[in-house]
Parts: sequence; structure tokens; C-alpha cells
Amino acid sequence: MSRRLEQQMREDRNLRDAALALVKADVSHLKNDVGVKGVGARLATRMSEGATDVFEEAVEVADSNKGALAALVAAVILWFARNPIMELFRDEDLDGDEQLTAEAKDIDEI
Repeated sequence: MSRRLEQQMREDRNLRDAALALVKADVSHLKNDVGVKGVGARLATRMSEGATDVFEEAVEVADSNKGALAALVAAVILWFARNPIMELFRDEDLDGDEQLTAEAKDIDEI
């Protein structure tokens, strides 16, 4: 081998060894970091931070659109109260039908 080729191989080997040392140091750091705070705890922290960001954004939007927010809240309340409200109208209809049925029985008895 020529001197130049040997020199190039030594330089390449040194670069490879330095890169390997960096990778090993990164893996070691990652293992220590995960050991201190587990993956589940990290996930929970990120999710809570994301939820906080979403909540803050929702508060900002709600402050700038109070009318739309009031309409949305009213719609949700009406949605959950739809069955009792419909029962009120059904009861009135049934009362009227019951009176007609009672009058029809009275007529049949005559």
C-alpha cells in the first residue's frame, strides 16, 4: 500500500471510531435519561402540556366569540333536555286525545 492510502485509511478509521464513540455516548445518555423519567411519565407530561395548550387556545377563542359560545351552550342544553321537552308536548296531546276518547264513550253510552 502506498503511504497516502495508509494515511487515508488511518484518518477514516479515526473518524469511524469518533462517530462510534458519539453514538455510544448518545445511547448511554438516552438510557440514563429514560431511567430517570420513564416513557409513560414523558407521555403523560407531553399530553398534559398539549391539553393545556388546547385549553388556552379554547379560552382565547371563547373570549373573542362570546355570542357563538352562548349559542353553542344553549344548543347543547336543548339537546340534553330534548326528551323532557318533547314529553311536555306529548302530555298535552295525550290529554286532548283522552278527552276526545272520554267524550266518544259518553256518546256511545247514550
